[in-house]
Amino acid sequence: MTTIALNMYQTAGIAMLLLVLGRFIISKSAFLQRCCIPAPVVGGLVFAIAHLVLYMTGILEITFDETVKGLFMNIFFCSVGFTACFRLLKKGGKKVFTFLLIAIVMVCLQNVVGSVLAGVFGWDMRLGLCTGSIPMVGGHGTAGSYGPLMEDMGIAGANVLAIAAATFGLVSGSLMGGPTARSIINKYNLKSTEGEEAAADLNDMSAEDRAKAERMDTESFTNAAVLLFVALAIGTLVTIVFNNIQINVAGNVIKFTFPGYIGAMIVAAVIRNIADAKGMVLPASAIDTWGNSSLSIFLAIALMTLKLWQLAELAIPMVVMLAAQVVLMFFFARFVVFNVMGRDYEAAVMVSAFCGFGMGATPNAMANMQALTKKFGPAPQAFFIVPLVGSLFIDFFNGIIITLFMNGLVLFG
Repeated sequence: MTTIALNMYQTAGIAMLLLVLGRFIISKSAFLQRCCIPAPVVGGLVFAIAHLVLYMTGILEITFDETVKGLFMNIFFCSVGFTACFRLLKKGGKKVFTFLLIAIVMVCLQNVVGSVLAGVFGWDMRLGLCTGSIPMVGGHGTAGSYGPLMEDMGIAGANVLAIAAATFGLVSGSLMGGPTARSIINKYNLKSTEGEEAAADLNDMSAEDRAKAERMDTESFTNAAVLLFVALAIGTLVTIVFNNIQINVAGNVIKFTFPGYIGAMIVAAVIRNIADAKGMVLPASAIDTWGNSSLSIFLAIALMTLKLWQLAELAIPMVVMLAAQVVLMFFFARFVVFNVMGRDYEAAVMVSAFCGFGMGATPNAMANMQALTKKFGPAPQAFFIVPLVGSLFIDFFNGIIITLFMNGLVLFG
């Protein structure tokens, strides 16, 4: 088999082309437009499927330098931090707590379903956690951390299963989030009532300040880049502090691994609110453009570099277990998340996000919401609550819950 190694620039270039391809395919497909599936997901999956065919037929394998993927991901979440003003935080405070509780319940249910089905198939029940919240809520990062750990505990195949399940979840979460939320919006004829709230910062400004915030020229883009990269630089130090946090649970020392972007997101929020307090005007539109573009590029790279043959290698029991997770996520998001979060437009958008980070990763959740709000209108509370819960709090509780399940299931073998 021939192997082609693409460097950082070639990887980024192909991702850009796939983003354009995704937009083109969506423009020609009424079905994809109705489903609100993001363009980078469409383009990235087309490439990943083609790569799968080439790999399975023994013709070609492509390796990628994914250095820029992390950069674009961090830029996006940093831009989200710049939207976090205290006014929205105060208004969404109760919903942040509620959304977190719902996510914790989902983490527990995913692990129960995974471990029970593993027992049904005669496996070590702890292996079922590798189709539970380890790869689903945790994503590839948590899968890569706990898979080897479980193999060290004598659970054979845990690492491969966890990584493959994370890949499956990433694709599933991207594909099911938009259609699920869209069906809710259409069924209840929901409308965005937060357009004015999302623009409240601009509406409260003078005409001159509003023009500065919305300006899209070279100076604005340069100033936005300065703010973003300064926040990224300082944020790395904050993330290092977070990653050194350890707690003791039932005699086990747990060290948490937080995503690299959480520090930048927090620093950006601090800069934003200091600027508000000082009456300074930030280049909001330019920052938003940087963020949205970075998200699209990140997702294109993430999807195009998926090794789908890892899914093809799964045994039937594993496929059944993963299918059960999809069914669980659909009914939980559709009937629990929507009803508990208020049965309004914001709640419907959060449903799409819940499918994204509950089955894959927070960037997928943001992409699902971005595709929806582009068509149906803004949902500022959802865009604040979801990344806060998905990128910070849920990782903390997921680590605790996984550890408790791993130790508790020892009793069942």
